[in-house]
Amino acid sequence: MKPLKVFGSIIVCLILILVILRITGLDPHGRMPGLWLSGNLVTTPVTDWSFVTPHPIDQVQTRSWYLLPHSVNTNFVVLNGQVYLTSVFQADAPFPGSKGWTSNIIRDPRVRLKFGDQLYDCRLIPVTDPAILEKLLPLANEKYPGMRKAYADKTSTVHFFQAIPL
Repeated sequence: MKPLKVFGSIIVCLILILVILRITGLDPHGRMPGLWLSGNLVTTPVTDWSFVTPHPIDQVQTRSWYLLPHSVNTNFVVLNGQVYLTSVFQADAPFPGSKGWTSNIIRDPRVRLKFGDQLYDCRLIPVTDPAILEKLLPLANEKYPGMRKAYADKTSTVHFFQAIPL
């Protein structure tokens, strides 16, 4: 009977912690992932993402297979008013499986993006068009010089995802 009470208490505590985190959010910090993103949800459709250009990074919240959100900090660029998230994969790391957030996007493309204090519900679509990729890579190299070296050395591959507002 005592082990059942202990187990029940642990479950109740975990549920309370998740409820508190759901209310307060748990944004990612640096390279440490988070859960729910906190901020103000913008419900008006975005047609031109140029206003996010000054932000150094964005945050993206994906839907994990284990039913809890998974959020990370990512790099992004804006091309012709459209926003594209970047993900760098080392030469020996398989795409998308070596990163949780990219695996989540391939399985379920619905995400929540955060720029500053604003949240946007979107779908992320992998960019495969060579003509668009040819334009995106120089933008990413200019904004994030570390990416340029990794790509030039052929030690990494950069993948881009276009955000489509829901």
